[in-house]
Amino acid sequence: MAHQCVDRAVGVTKRYDTLVTWLTLAPALALVGLIFGASVLYGLAQSLGYLAIIGETRLSLEAYSGLLAGRSPAGREFWQALGFSLWVSAASTVLAAGVALLLAVALSSQRRPVGGATLLALNLNLALPHLAWAIALSLLLAQSGLLARIATALGAIQAPAEFPVLVRDSYGIGIILHYVSKEIPFLALIVLAVLRTQGTAYELVAENLGANGWQRVRFVTLPLVLPGLAAGALLVFAFTFGAYEVPALLGVRYPRTLAVMALELFTNPDLRSRAEAMAISLLMALVVVGVAGLARVVNSEREGL
Repeated sequence: MAHQCVDRAVGVTKRYDTLVTWLTLAPALALVGLIFGASVLYGLAQSLGYLAIIGETRLSLEAYSGLLAGRSPAGREFWQALGFSLWVSAASTVLAAGVALLLAVALSSQRRPVGGATLLALNLNLALPHLAWAIALSLLLAQSGLLARIATALGAIQAPAEFPVLVRDSYGIGIILHYVSKEIPFLALIVLAVLRTQGTAYELVAENLGANGWQRVRFVTLPLVLPGLAAGALLVFAFTFGAYEVPALLGVRYPRTLAVMALELFTNPDLRSRAEAMAISLLMALVVVGVAGLARVVNSEREGL
């Protein structure tokens, strides 16, 4: 009886603390929700053709049908831009997650806490703005950049123009290199944080049972860090899929990402193009939500196994 009273009291205390937390956050959440909701409604209205600034108030799906069916000038490029955006985002996310996992495992396998110098190096990369890093990569990897000139001076190539095209290329290699190099530290810190909370007990047990290094990573480390790594990878995918500045700086005119295409339509002197710009933005949001939902379903099925 006493135990039941204690459990009931603990439950009431937890519910009270939860209620107090939500009430404390309520003003900030209400403000954010109001701003976010108003922005979504405004974008949705413009995507449906409500452009009061030019006297257009009739709602229609012309912008969406023009894009999806390829009837408008922007629509003829839409599917190419969507495929290119998905390619850049998926490749960047997968490569960054894989390298971050290997880096975190290598650092944690030393059986001692990760030193301050290593953490400082990982955090320094995060502090560097994406635009500044993109400019640095451009100066380093362009055919007129530092590496091309060094290769020419060493006799590896005859002229800087013979250096491989690594930025402003039609395959998005420069964009992918940028995001991979920027997001590896972010994902590695997530994996290291998860490993730090789990300790080394599971790995020691697996080692004592005869598991080699690869087996310990596959059957012990990966299942432990996968939820955190998947959540971080989803953030990376969403960010890279919607980012503008790096594809605009390191990309080419064609193909281009949806974000670059949408902003160009939004700033077009012909204000009727804003409907297609907003439609592209909302379709991009749907893609990110769909990927998040798919990741959640996969994670739920995995937890149910």
